[in-house]
Amino acid sequence: MAVGWGGAKERVQRFADVAALLEAGISVAAINYRYVSQAKAAGIEPPVKAPLRDAARALQFVRSKAAEWNIDKKRIGAAGGSAGACSSLWLAFHDDLAEPESEDPVARESTRLLCAAVSGPQTTLDPKQMKEWTPNSKYGGHAFGKPNFAVFLAERESILPWIAEFSPYALVTADDPSVHLTFSAPPAMGKVQKDPTHSANFGVGLQRRCKEVGVGCEVVYPGAPKVKHATGTAYLIEALKEG
Repeated sequence: MAVGWGGAKERVQRFADVAALLEAGISVAAINYRYVSQAKAAGIEPPVKAPLRDAARALQFVRSKAAEWNIDKKRIGAAGGSAGACSSLWLAFHDDLAEPESEDPVARESTRLLCAAVSGPQTTLDPKQMKEWTPNSKYGGHAFGKPNFAVFLAERESILPWIAEFSPYALVTADDPSVHLTFSAPPAMGKVQKDPTHSANFGVGLQRRCKEVGVGCEVVYPGAPKVKHATGTAYLIEALKEG
């Protein structure tokens, strides 16, 4: 999963060290999904529903192949960068989308994760929250079919149900798995950022929420204190091998 819900699975190496995971005995699956632009053209509302639901379906498909592929379906984590990181966190925090009574065997599989390790994620899709954390925020309107951030913010009230459904921050509850977030620059909450779309402010904001409900949330950036796992890959290996 990659930037802007418009990436491709061939970029997987940018978000996880595949060789290191395989060496540790962890299988790796990379996915493609419908782009936000394709969803908008198809009339899907909100457009972000398509890539997120595709990610959930891909996870269910992998689980449906567990016996054939020799995969432990109870120990599956997710990784991604930017929008793909947002997708991974959405999976981590969303209630299970499994349909136990479905005639479709894939739909009967769980969408829950054991963990997630992501880089540069957008942890909230609430424009008001984005502005509070990072005043020069400019990302996210396209996820809900808005032409720019100004319209996204102005029309926030009308899309609150969508924000509640698709913003990772809004979904965090005490039964969710731990997550690991990495950023390329340190945070400065409430201040203008050089790269507001991938600011570590997103990490600090989510970490505060996770702490409130007792969910583990490691946030790593240059100069971060008490770093336990320097990389998402190291985190995934420990979490998945012990889980």
